[in-house]
Amino acid sequence: MIKATVSSDSSCSDMGEPSFNKERREHSMTEMKETHMGPAGELRTETKKPNQTEKEMITGSKILFDRLHLKGRNDHKLRAADVLQISKHSLQSNESCAEEELIQTFIQKLLMMDYRARYITVRDPNEQDQIQERHDDSSKCECDIFEEMFSSNEGTSQSEQIHSMDVQMAVFHCADGFLKQLMVTKLSQCQYALPLLVPDPDTQQIEFPLWTFRQINKSWKMRNTNKEIISQTQPIYKAETPMVFFFRFGSVSSSKSQLMNSLINEKHNTFFHRNCPGSSRTRVLMDGLVEITWYCPSGTNDDKFTDCVAFCNLHGDAGDHEKQLQILTEMASVNVVLLPQLQKNDRSMIKVQEFYKDSKPLICLLTENASTLIKTRKGKYKIGLKDRNQSDVSEELRRAINDCLSELSSTFRLEDVSKHSDIRVDAEDDDDCRRAREAAQQMIRLLEKKNLTETKESFLPHQGKLWHQWSQKNKELHRPQGDDLEMDISRKHTEIEKLRQQQQESDISEFMKVFIKVMNSDAANKMFFTKWLRIVLDEYTSGDLSALHHKYNEKWSTVLQLKEKHDKSEQLKAEQIKLEKISEELQNATFGVEHIMREIGQIYESCSSVKKNKKDLKDFSSLASLAAEMMISGFPLELMDGDAAHVPVIWISAVLDQLVQKLGDQRVFVLSVLGIQSSGKSTMLNAMFGLEFAVSAGRCTRGAFMQLVRVSDEMKTRMNSGSDDMKIELKFDYILVVDTEGLRALELAGRSTRHHDNELATFVVGLGNLTLINIFGENPSEMQDILQIVVQAFLRMKKVKLNPSCVFVHQNVSDITAGEKNMEGRRRLQETLDEMTKLAAKEEVCDVERFSDVITFDVQKDVKYFAQLWEGSPPMAPPNPSYCENIQDLKMTIITHASKSHGTRLKDFKVRINDLWEALLNEQFVFSFRNSLEISAYRKLETQYSKWSWRLRRAMLETENKLHNQIENEAIHEVKETDLHKELKKTSEEVKKSVSEFFEKDADANILIQWKTSFDIKIKELQESIVRETKRKLNEILKQRDLKKEIDAQRTHHENTLFEKSKELALKRKDKANDEETLKKEFDLFWNEWMKLISRDTPTIRDIDIMRDMREILGDIYESINADHRKDSRDILSVQSYSDYVQLKKSTKILTKFQQMLGYGLSEDEAQIRSLVNDVVQQTDKMIQSFNISEMGYNISYIQQLIDYIKARVIEHEEGPVKYVFKNEFFMDLVLSICKRANKMITEQHRMFKEANDPEIYVKKKKEEYYIIFQKYCHGATSAAIFGEIICQKLKEPTEQSVYKKTARELANDMRTDCPSLNGNRSNLEKHILKKLAEKEDFNKYKNYIHNTRDHFSGFIRDEVSHFITDKFNVRVLPKMNKNIKLLEQKIMEAAYESTEHVRVNRGDESTEHVRVNRGDAGLWLKRFTQQLSDELIFSEKDLSGVSHDDVEDFKLLEDVIKKELSSIMLDISSIFNKINFPAKLEPKFRPDQLLIDDLCQCCWDQCPFCGAICTNTIENHDEDHSAVFHGVRGVNGTVFKDTTNLSVWICTTSVASSDRCFYLSADDKTFLYSEYRKAKGVYAKWSITPDLSELPYWKWFVCRFQKDLEKHYKKTFDGSGKIPPEWRKHSKQNAIESLNHKYN
Repeated sequence: MIKATVSSDSSCSDMGEPSFNKERREHSMTEMKETHMGPAGELRTETKKPNQTEKEMITGSKILFDRLHLKGRNDHKLRAADVLQISKHSLQSNESCAEEELIQTFIQKLLMMDYRARYITVRDPNEQDQIQERHDDSSKCECDIFEEMFSSNEGTSQSEQIHSMDVQMAVFHCADGFLKQLMVTKLSQCQYALPLLVPDPDTQQIEFPLWTFRQINKSWKMRNTNKEIISQTQPIYKAETPMVFFFRFGSVSSSKSQLMNSLINEKHNTFFHRNCPGSSRTRVLMDGLVEITWYCPSGTNDDKFTDCVAFCNLHGDAGDHEKQLQILTEMASVNVVLLPQLQKNDRSMIKVQEFYKDSKPLICLLTENASTLIKTRKGKYKIGLKDRNQSDVSEELRRAINDCLSELSSTFRLEDVSKHSDIRVDAEDDDDCRRAREAAQQMIRLLEKKNLTETKESFLPHQGKLWHQWSQKNKELHRPQGDDLEMDISRKHTEIEKLRQQQQESDISEFMKVFIKVMNSDAANKMFFTKWLRIVLDEYTSGDLSALHHKYNEKWSTVLQLKEKHDKSEQLKAEQIKLEKISEELQNATFGVEHIMREIGQIYESCSSVKKNKKDLKDFSSLASLAAEMMISGFPLELMDGDAAHVPVIWISAVLDQLVQKLGDQRVFVLSVLGIQSSGKSTMLNAMFGLEFAVSAGRCTRGAFMQLVRVSDEMKTRMNSGSDDMKIELKFDYILVVDTEGLRALELAGRSTRHHDNELATFVVGLGNLTLINIFGENPSEMQDILQIVVQAFLRMKKVKLNPSCVFVHQNVSDITAGEKNMEGRRRLQETLDEMTKLAAKEEVCDVERFSDVITFDVQKDVKYFAQLWEGSPPMAPPNPSYCENIQDLKMTIITHASKSHGTRLKDFKVRINDLWEALLNEQFVFSFRNSLEISAYRKLETQYSKWSWRLRRAMLETENKLHNQIENEAIHEVKETDLHKELKKTSEEVKKSVSEFFEKDADANILIQWKTSFDIKIKELQESIVRETKRKLNEILKQRDLKKEIDAQRTHHENTLFEKSKELALKRKDKANDEETLKKEFDLFWNEWMKLISRDTPTIRDIDIMRDMREILGDIYESINADHRKDSRDILSVQSYSDYVQLKKSTKILTKFQQMLGYGLSEDEAQIRSLVNDVVQQTDKMIQSFNISEMGYNISYIQQLIDYIKARVIEHEEGPVKYVFKNEFFMDLVLSICKRANKMITEQHRMFKEANDPEIYVKKKKEEYYIIFQKYCHGATSAAIFGEIICQKLKEPTEQSVYKKTARELANDMRTDCPSLNGNRSNLEKHILKKLAEKEDFNKYKNYIHNTRDHFSGFIRDEVSHFITDKFNVRVLPKMNKNIKLLEQKIMEAAYESTEHVRVNRGDESTEHVRVNRGDAGLWLKRFTQQLSDELIFSEKDLSGVSHDDVEDFKLLEDVIKKELSSIMLDISSIFNKINFPAKLEPKFRPDQLLIDDLCQCCWDQCPFCGAICTNTIENHDEDHSAVFHGVRGVNGTVFKDTTNLSVWICTTSVASSDRCFYLSADDKTFLYSEYRKAKGVYAKWSITPDLSELPYWKWFVCRFQKDLEKHYKKTFDGSGKIPPEWRKHSKQNAIESLNHKYN
């Protein structure tokens, strides 16, 4: 009841003092009048003194900004991007801090919605709760209480504490527009009053920060006339509400702000007042500031106001701020003024009189009056405050305001404030902001003609039906069923392409054109534009969405009621259909920037898929750049489309590529979150990182979004964190936060959500380095549901060797302080997790018992309990400070987890998204998951291993060459492994160091570490193997050296005999003056006679016939076999089936399973036989090399050895675990095929032997050399000169061989390093082989590749080497040869000089005995000379054993002759350097192609048991499963369907994706599902074949291109079940080759 008095006198009666202020009135009044006299003496008091100048005010603000370290605030604004990064301040949560940290501490607390941000106190570093003392310790108590207590009120002079609101307003003044907006939004969330009119500290111009209000929405509930509760959510700048304006004149003892708080929320300081923590006597930036807040009713009986009401508060004396007073009193619905006792003619009183006369309601609060509420006239009230109880005053004031509002219709609208002149409208006066707003409004105008539920379909067509159909078809493609898979898959590919084509042909709406145009403008405009677009879209959709949600909730309630009644009538079905329809309308009506970005993504994907721009879009690739820029600026990007439940992989990959281009390949720590819908996931992330994920009930997250949070540079160096002095260093650049839609989402109610939830959980758990599992409330059944989904996701990760971690967040716990309760909660959670693990293990077929078996999990540290979000009941409740503390604690836990991680590179994150999504599409996640990052890292490791192995081999080749020379020179007679290890030690240490550095420093070190131990062992084993093999070869050479001594001795004897006889003839002719013609005739006569003698004494080396020898030996073994079998024999290396060669054990019946070819799989037996054949071929090749025919000559026993070896291998195979034996024809054909293959190699080596050892050939070559020496003898040359010339002639051949061999080794190294096909791992080599095959289009070469893969590899390497050498011989080879011959010439000359010096030094010192042993000084010289060259050349004293040199005495002359003649010899050798001679001059084993074959073919050769694809692992005996980069079409290998002649078109990677396709084992009729092929054991269990439903053009193109050739070759057809899908024929050769680059990279 309001007491009313009507009086013509408008002056106020004497007013008493309210009791709640009486106790501190005097003190407060004193405070208000005093100025602080410390260092901040110029700071203004709350009451501005009349003589205070504007200059003094500016000085006060300058000092404040200086103290807060905000100098140059106009030039360097605080930016939102700077405060939203992970920094040292963001991890600290202090209630007090140093003065220089006030700003950062305030901002970080505010970002977390911690309303205590306003209560931060300054911590004096020099004082720790010290109490000032003034006393002396004199024993006499001559004390005066008056003096000590009252004479001085001052403590030690110190700076006045900065007022908390000054901190807030200093940040506001120094912030850019975006940070201001963020700050005000957070203040609103904290239920704080917001700055409405803000005087500039420098100019005092008033600013209205309308821009800062644009993101704020307020929700409230009220009752209509029918008492129904109506919910409203409105953008606050649009809301039309009554407004109550509070102001004061003069100095008053009562706190106006405190009184306002009691009206709005007595438990919360909405307006900061003098009794709040952080208040101080002085404040600088508050006078003239107007703040605003809104009271929002909850629709209950406790509401203080029945409608939403705005409250404005003018700080300071209203008389000093006339502009603010004028604006607000005009706009207010009710004015409330606080008045001290004023004189009637006081300036302020005159102003009050004006308000009193106005018709607008006015409530006067009189500080010196004690009366209760009195209505003095209509709309005019007075309330006394003196000696009054605050709650009474508050209640009376509320009644008065309600009374005024009930009679009013005028409302206040925030936007209308901007209509007043002389005030600046913050950022909205900015040109960029204005242009951005106009563009956003232009887009909205385009929408206004359409119904909201039809808007997306009309304006965003690319993400509508076509995209949803494409998504569905893509899922169907990855989940094939039935027998006709290849046809079905091809059809689906065609349908998918058609949908993409239609998408691409869709027009870009005018709406989207405007968006793209603006987003391609300057950066500042872009930022404002995205903000404006969100604002206007929210405004545009909020009304309709609110109505639809209301409609949905009503219908949902109806359905629930019917279900509770167990009603299964038609009514329930009808209501559910209506609910479904409303749900679809809701989905269609939801329209935000995320949908626009989704449209951009689909425009990009459609253009990218068909590789064509749209007519209205110049460059579609710019769209990805646009999205990347938005992400960098802090905008979340949709990762999974929640409506289509699909990940747009092409789009996401393109955006991430652009991020890499703009930022570099930064490392990110991926933090994902999972939880039930509306459990506070997004709110938690927003509070933790200051993000902007959608959080309102009407706008729940759909799908998954990702957002970047930058890590500051200081966090990347070690820092102390918190009081526990814990060291933290982050090894990544960003935290990438992934927010997801809720599990068991309401929108999907009534549909099957379990599969979708599992898919989503697996996806985000797989992406995250750490996943937050958000549990809301304490409902055990809900918790159980989500935990089972989560545990299954983690179990899947374990099975695919991914190791994410998790933290459980238990939100909305009623009493989080109860330690025992928390312990009990943890115990229960642990039990539930273990229980769920057992259930999930059954589903995933995995043997685990406890959750801790699945991931590393500490129930004490990794479970967080969160208090309720709100401190009280919304909508007026502020966030709970305990919740904010929990957020900070969780943030610290996350950062601690993160500090142990290196994060993920953006490129790797892109790959991981693709891998996870591909696996999820295939349903059988674990089976289908292909860890591309691991595969890529392993391939990189293989490439490195290949380089390490070559370094070791190359070093050993040099050692082998040196030791080979020494063996031939008889310098060494034994080779030990220890000696070889010593030779290899330096290279071995270098390789070890390189291995260690690679595993430690490579970007993928965290993935590679799992293979470190095994590769250390492999490198060691490789080294041992190289050493053993080298020892074997050198010991073979040692044996052969002794065996061929007779051959070498005979050859040397012939050469030296000729030399001595020609010398004798020359000495006879020495004194006779013969002309050259006579000399030539005599020498020819002499030569012919001696050649006859040599030919008579030495048998000629005859030509050989390998095939004849082979037939003789086979004829002796198999007399019963038809001698003409060879005519019918087949090349066993290229037959498509071995069925004709085998029979069942204990039976003569031919194994029909081979003939039928078991349409459901390449026979395991076939694979075993092919493996045997290939291995025998390789081993016999090695045997032939070891015979060293070019040195030792040919012997028929070699063929016998080959045949014996082949026979032994065949018998060994038959005695193994096989169910068949070979017919004799198998052995015969195998021997024939191998001998045919070896024929060329053996014949070539025999030719080289013959040329080197048949006297008729090699002596004939030297005739010219002997004639020259004969001439010189005739002309009187000295023995030293002749001896020097003979030495040079003897050096010619070994020098030539040394140069060729060394050049060959260098070329092999060059090719291993620089040739693209040979410089990588095994799969790289295969890629180039397949590419070359496609380019040549030669079916015979393809046949060789299919049936003799290893042989084809060797052939390819030979071709590559040949091209490398011949294409640029003069550039690549000749310079090396010239360099090597010069080096060798230099070494020979150095050896000659050193030998001469050695003889000179030893002449006087040697005993007679020593000289006799060394056959004089010439022998000593020769021994020294050959020793010097022993490492480089095969040249020793024995090569000159028959040449007399006893009369050689002038060693200087000998040296000079060698020097002169050597140049001529070197010139002769160099003159025949050409590309034809280069390979011809080298034995096959020394040629660069053979060196590379020996290295590159030391790898795995196992074949896929289905299609015969070769395992591409670079390492021969690898521990990992066999795998191929891609598998082929089965018919390529000759596989046919069971009981038919139809070649198979099945592909292994397609078959394993099927849930019902089977295959048969060869020996029985037992079948296995392809998807469970490992259960067949044997070779099947050792292969990893993951589903791949991509187009795989290569082998499809091959089958189409060579269909007739394949049918002719196999005498089968591609008909019936093996009919080639028509879609395969669209693949071109270019497609095929390009697909190789895609698959192998």
